[in-house]
Amino acid sequence: MLDESWARAFAQEWIDAWNAHDMQRILCHYSDDFEMSSPLIVERLGRPQGILKGKEALRAYWQPSLTADPPLEFELMDVLVGIDSVTLYYNNVGRRIVAETLIFDPGRRAVKGMSQWSIREPVARTARA
Repeated sequence: MLDESWARAFAQEWIDAWNAHDMQRILCHYSDDFEMSSPLIVERLGRPQGILKGKEALRAYWQPSLTADPPLEFELMDVLVGIDSVTLYYNNVGRRIVAETLIFDPGRRAVKGMSQWSIREPVARTARA
């Protein structure tokens, strides 16, 4: 089982890697044969199943997001921990709220991911207490 402190640290590093727009840093979290499903894969690539496999396919899919205008910015809202999975609940600032579930191998590399996007309108940065 994944422990909460590891999950919290992983989540923050994952968010920081995306916000740094650093592809190598992002990809280091994933196994070489990582499989991703997302509604955006359907929307952007026209793949009806919404699935991509392998780091190189994901690199090509994610690269345009790293040079988007306005720049991509994620804000971590919560982390949910499972037996071998973590769900990152975050604000894709100015876009949508996202819940992304990552399943890990014993070496703690993500082997599968599923992304769910809010049906609400885009969300500005959330207020901090």
